Amino acid sequence: MANQTKRTTIYMDQDLHKALRMKSVETSKSISEMINDAVKVSLSEDAEDLAAFDERTAEPLIGYEEMVKKLKLDGRI
Repeated sequence: MANQTKRTTIYMDQDLHKALRMKSVETSKSISEMINDAVKVSLSEDAEDLAAFDERTAEPLIGYEEMVKKLKLDGRI
């Protein structure tokens, strides 16, 4: 299947846009490519976080007060 694209409009800070334009020239990558890459990285990180949450569902919950006491006993705070 061919790679399908969807056109969108985004609004960004002028200085960020200028930096992207400059990086685009330096790297010979389009702004669209760089934004797509950044979004993919962000979504990939989200997927990793969700997987980590799933792996830890069986762990017992610990309350804030109990955690602070544990850190104090361990000498970490």
